[in-house]
This record gives sequence, C-alpha cells and structure tokens, in this order.
Amino acid sequence: MDTLEFDDSLLNPEWDENLDKGSIEAAIKNILNSIGEDPTRDGLKRTPERVFRMYGELFSGYWTDPVKLVNDAIFDVKYDEMVLVKDIEFYSMCEHHMLPFIGRAHVAYIPNGKVLGLSKIPRVVDMYARRLQVQERMTRQIADFFKELLQPQGVGVVIEAMHLCSMMRGVKKHNARMTTSAMHGAFRANPATRQEFLANISRGSSPLHF
Repeated sequence: MDTLEFDDSLLNPEWDENLDKGSIEAAIKNILNSIGEDPTRDGLKRTPERVFRMYGELFSGYWTDPVKLVNDAIFDVKYDEMVLVKDIEFYSMCEHHMLPFIGRAHVAYIPNGKVLGLSKIPRVVDMYARRLQVQERMTRQIADFFKELLQPQGVGVVIEAMHLCSMMRGVKKHNARMTTSAMHGAFRANPATRQEFLANISRGSSPLHF
C-alpha cells in the first residue's frame, strides 16, 4: 500500500529559511531513538525533514515583520462605533509541552480616526499564534499590538481555546476550554462597551470543538 507524502510544492520557502535544518533533524532523530523507534525505517526516514518544514510554518510568527504585515492598510475614516471581527480560527503551540492548542479569537476596537484593513486582523492573530505560546500572553500581545498600532478609543480581545496538553495527558479533560481576555481603553473603563462586545461574541457563535 502506497504511503501519502507531503506535497513540497505547498511550502513557503520563507518559512524554513530562518531555521537550522541540520540541528532540528538531528534532534528529531535523537528523540525517535530515545523512545525506542528506528529512524531509518520506511515510515520514519523523512520524518525529521517533515518536522523541520512543519516547524517553519508553525513558528513563522517569530520572524514575521509587523510593518510588512500591516502593509499600509491603515485608513483614515470618520467612524467611532465598534469594529468587531469574531471567530478567527487559530492554531498555536503550548510552550510547556509543545502540544497544540486550537481555538478562536475575537478582536474588537473603537476607532479614533483610523481603521485597519479587515484581512490584517486575522493575520495579526496568526503572527502571535505561530510561536511557542501561553494563551494568556498571546491574548495580551494581540490587544497591545492593536492599541499601539491604531491608538483607538479602546481594544478588546477574547480568546477561547482547547489545549491538547490537558486533553491527551494529565487531567485528560476532553471538553475543557479556556477563555482569556484583554481590554484597553473604553472596553476596560466602560461596562456597557464591554458588555456590548461580549454579547456580540456570543450571538450566533457555534460551540468550539475539534
């Protein structure tokens, strides 16, 4: 029976040019040996290379240039009501066990004369997700980024995620979800603004699941 191979044509060369290929492949071979596997058997021969290329994508947030990411997509607009992008899917890696955590981010801000192009908000979430992370820090980083970038009247970020480190090992609670939030400006100072944000998030959202 033929085995499926990863299609190298789908790779972005920028993902792995920042990584030390030899060191990563050697480390993966050492891990395979350490758990009693044979790195030379057919199913594992290319595993160190696959992991190297995967890391290029999963950790691309370390070398993403925020200026290039935003790419002059800030516009002067006379609008002072809430802007919300919700249910932004993301995949990140827990820094404690290097297992994935998967979830959704909800990002809102109240403009102060400037708005950001819609597609850039999910890209900013990805920039911080594609690193070794803890959910609490990632939430704060996203909120701080938009605060500094746009100088808005307020920013709110809520992240909901499922952590494989608590599902596959440890307490093994499959249905446990973690929610974190970070608020700046009007979202912190004004309970009505914060409540409007939280109500809009819950309206029409489907349950988080794999």
